[in-house]
Amino acid sequence: MLRRSAIGTFRAPGSCGSYGGMKRPDALKLHRRLVDSLYVEAMVLADEARGYFDQLGRDERDALSALSRVAFSCESLKVTTRLMHVIAWLLTQRAVDSGELQLADARAPGRRLGPAPETDAALLDDMPLQAVTIVRASMDLYRRVARLDSAFDVPMVAVPSPARRMLDRLAGAF
Repeated sequence: MLRRSAIGTFRAPGSCGSYGGMKRPDALKLHRRLVDSLYVEAMVLADEARGYFDQLGRDERDALSALSRVAFSCESLKVTTRLMHVIAWLLTQRAVDSGELQLADARAPGRRLGPAPETDAALLDDMPLQAVTIVRASMDLYRRVARLDSAFDVPMVAVPSPARRMLDRLAGAF
């Protein structure tokens, strides 16, 4: 029997991959929980942003000066860009966790966290409070995911097994 996976493909039940060479179930479970938690946060924030920028924020946007309205529209696009990059990265991590994608493929430049535009703090001074809250929340989420993504840049070092060291010492003694 096949089940639908995180990214819409199918896999056999019980099949799962390893992440970064981690074979320990507790490390895999922790990674899955972290990714799932961030994914839920990203989806909730994306829904809040859509609801605000598409509907609720129209009256607040219309009350702004012409230049501030342009900045408001630009910030809504920046929020969308940040969130879509985060969601794409998290779906890639889910695919690795479920064994649908190899870690080496997830490390390819096209599957890494995409660049997100920065927000000028001075522009936020003229924006409505709810818009500022959403912009800052998207920046915070993006930065947290960027820290996780940058962990791929740290070379993985093989740690020698303590049992192997002991066996080598015993072999050297005789």
